[in-house]
Amino acid sequence: MLLYQMHELGRAWMAPMTYWADAGAKMFAAPGSWLSTLPGASRVAAGCELLYRIGKDYEKPEFGIHSIQIDGNAYPVIEREMARKPFCRLLRFKRYADDAGNIAELKDDPPVLVVAPLSGHHATLLRDTVRTLLRDHKVYITDWIDARMVPNEEGAFTLDDYIGYIQDFIRQIGADSLHVISVCQPTVPVLAAVSLMAARGEPTPRSLVMMGGPIDTRESPTQVNDLAEHKPLWWFENNLIHHVPANFPGRGRRVYPGFLQHSGFVAMNPERHFQSHWDFYQDLLKGDLEDAESHRRFYDEYNAVLDMPAEYYLDTIRVVFQEHLLPRGLWDVAGERVNPGAINNTALLTIEGELDDISGQGQTRAAHTLCTGVAESQRQHITVDGAGHYGIFSGRRWREQVYPQVRDFIARYSA
Repeated sequence: MLLYQMHELGRAWMAPMTYWADAGAKMFAAPGSWLSTLPGASRVAAGCELLYRIGKDYEKPEFGIHSIQIDGNAYPVIEREMARKPFCRLLRFKRYADDAGNIAELKDDPPVLVVAPLSGHHATLLRDTVRTLLRDHKVYITDWIDARMVPNEEGAFTLDDYIGYIQDFIRQIGADSLHVISVCQPTVPVLAAVSLMAARGEPTPRSLVMMGGPIDTRESPTQVNDLAEHKPLWWFENNLIHHVPANFPGRGRRVYPGFLQHSGFVAMNPERHFQSHWDFYQDLLKGDLEDAESHRRFYDEYNAVLDMPAEYYLDTIRVVFQEHLLPRGLWDVAGERVNPGAINNTALLTIEGELDDISGQGQTRAAHTLCTGVAESQRQHITVDGAGHYGIFSGRRWREQVYPQVRDFIARYSA
């Protein structure tokens, strides 16, 4: 199928129009431009910017976390690459201070590994999660690499490989003092990774915090779950898997393209996205620059998507959504059976959103049923009232309702 190639051809065809629209928006809106004084200039400028943002290519955003506020004091933050694998980088956001007392306090903070989802968006979607955690923790994050940028010579990337990556990162940081937070999709491979480590007798993290993930999709199935379950695996392979075009380093690699995943995201709530763009146009006309900038920030992130390796994507569909191998106790990874009951020295916190339309209620909480070796006193579950999927790890609810409980849970098991 040539869908990916046709998509790239369409992008190339649209490029001159988007450049023109960007230039038009600036010419008809710039205070010093005579064009901005013409009748209807504001409408032309708003229409041009809307056209530009609909047609432009969205690159991976930066995390852009350069400083944080702790108790009224500003601390510089440097983003450092701690490890690099073909399909992922391990990043650390290192905080700095020039006062001896503050330095000592920062060193005593517990380390946290945030496992970002490999499900279409970049790890920068968790920017707010990372920024908030930095107040009280040393923060690491998995930064998954767009599969179209990985040369074919690097080979395939499967769900088993994903689990291996997580284990390697846990070992590198040091499991003895580490806390792991998995957001959405990685709850399954993270639970598998720690289960396998526990079964081998390896040190495991102090705690696992699992947020809005599909551990058992038989609980409260959502629209996403229904699609994955009612289409056979061959349908996904024949209709959603494509080869990377020749203009990318990963040319020839089989992937699930990001633009298809993005189309699926939009199709879940098309009216909301249409209304959002119409409101953006109206905000530009009214001169409401704050709301317009908020729209830009959201869609700069939302529209930036990555390709997923085909093998990993198909493994996830089969293992997680169709055969439910983890909750059924039938999952083998590289010849080893995944047994969450082997985990006994790791505390468990699960978090769900009341209105989550991606991972329904009960899907993440199912981890408590599987982790029979974790003492009841070391378990906790939170259901966030009024929160959708993104609200449990980003935004006001995350910062004001969820994070304080996550912080206290981690602190409880950091001694």
